[in-house]
Amino acid sequence: MTNDFYQFTAKSLGGKDIKMDAYKGKTILVVNTASKCGLTPQFEGLEKLNQKYKDKGLVILGFPCNQFLNQEPGDEKSISEGCLLNYGVTFPMFSKIDVNGKNTHPIYKYLKGELSGLFGSKIKWNFTKFLIDSNGNPIKRFSPTTVPEKIDQYLINILK
Repeated sequence: MTNDFYQFTAKSLGGKDIKMDAYKGKTILVVNTASKCGLTPQFEGLEKLNQKYKDKGLVILGFPCNQFLNQEPGDEKSISEGCLLNYGVTFPMFSKIDVNGKNTHPIYKYLKGELSGLFGSKIKWNFTKFLIDSNGNPIKRFSPTTVPEKIDQYLINILK
């Protein structure tokens, strides 16, 4: 298994393969998302962080996941429309993935291996967040209930 975040590739909502090395030099916040979750309003806070810090080197990467009570049942088109229409999301969103189990996406295998959570490496719910510094090093894992506004304090210190 690779130990370099930039070695990975993920499929965009539009079906294009995106290499993570496209984000070299950026501070990255990776989030597993769902459009029918009680935490879905976090999209609004994530987009606020995106707008506030995108010119200072932040990129947020959203990875829809349907592994938690089928809270992301839609296809790529409905996910895209929901994010844009309901929350004005402008940060990159990717195709639906698994974050746990035998089909876990390689990015999540890597991130969970680098930063385990309170109950081990398993992702417990939608909107678990991983902060990766501008050198590609995972530096902090945030629980699903950590609202984006609380992440701001970490970003202030990282993004100068």
